[in-house]
Amino acid sequence: MTTAVIVDAVRTASGKGKPGGALFGTHPVDLLAHTLRALVERNGLDPALVEDVIAGCVSQAGDQSLNIARNAVLAAGFPESVPATTVDRQCGSSQQAAHFAAQGVIAGAYDIVIAGGVESMSRVPMGFAARGGDPFGELLGRRYPEGLIPQGYSAELIAARWNLDREALDRFSARSHRLAAQAGAEGAFDREIVPITLAGGEHRVDETVRPATTEEGLAGLKPAFVDEGMGARFPEIDWRITPGNSSPLTDGASAALIMSEERATALGLTPRARFHTFAVTGDDPMLMLTGIIPATRKVLERAGLGIDDIDAFEVNEAFASVPLAWAAEVGADLEKVNRRGGAIAIGHPLGASGGRLLSTLLGVLESTGGRYGLQTMCEGGGMANAMIIERL
Repeated sequence: MTTAVIVDAVRTASGKGKPGGALFGTHPVDLLAHTLRALVERNGLDPALVEDVIAGCVSQAGDQSLNIARNAVLAAGFPESVPATTVDRQCGSSQQAAHFAAQGVIAGAYDIVIAGGVESMSRVPMGFAARGGDPFGELLGRRYPEGLIPQGYSAELIAARWNLDREALDRFSARSHRLAAQAGAEGAFDREIVPITLAGGEHRVDETVRPATTEEGLAGLKPAFVDEGMGARFPEIDWRITPGNSSPLTDGASAALIMSEERATALGLTPRARFHTFAVTGDDPMLMLTGIIPATRKVLERAGLGIDDIDAFEVNEAFASVPLAWAAEVGADLEKVNRRGGAIAIGHPLGASGGRLLSTLLGVLESTGGRYGLQTMCEGGGMANAMIIERL
């Protein structure tokens, strides 16, 4: 069977996902094009050899409409012969892009493919694509007559049902900022971040990381999702989720160069890791963010590995309650989880986050000498992707 390998993975530094954020003035097509161009240039690859580009993007409207992956390929200066497609598996979109790319290599459909993602939450806000429309329809409404709920309330339900108090959530969030700030100061992100030139100079540092964040400071923030009607519907909720223990709105892009091991060798490129195992699952769309639990169990079973065989985990920090509930259920050592901080600090540019996690996971495995890394992401609608990579 053909082995799919990761030759390289890059990302932009995060920008605050609001007007005035560092990347607000950069069109999302250009953000993604920047990572595509940087990826091939630093690996000395002729872009004409790329057989497909698969990119994740969640809000495919406005500046992110009309197949942003293809637009970015053309904007990057790739030959017109290079095709591209855009996928949406909600927050896991660029991780799903990597799954599709690697699975295409394993199946023999590709030898060289790029998987990436982009989201400009400052220019295309969350929910923008659904404005003026009904994304659910009549039949789904019949199945869930009380209506599905937004992710913030799902995060509250998880905190309540796993008995995660406010102190635990804030402590984990402060850890995220502390580890990310330390990693940035030590240059741990230098290999994965490709600086982008802006009017004010190069942007090479994650704008969303707050080094001075403390548990005590977070404790003073008010809950973000208080709603009397929702509280009556779910009486177990006691409002623990705040802006401080949630991921911030973020702009960013990511890209990974994926090949067959044979082709990488022929081109004189040294793979950094190989894809080992994949899984994707659906779960309760009310809890929504718990799909990472069955996804992790599924990918470990398929791999023939136990939780203690994994040397590093990247679990997307959509909200602090998500990785904490996951760790409690699967028995993961939190010291191995998000060792360089997570989305609460680094940010969560929806369609690009899977690629960001992958680039960080590669760096963690290489710096620690670990063999196996597991990456998993919760996704809107109650889904999750999980994959295991093996450092080479």
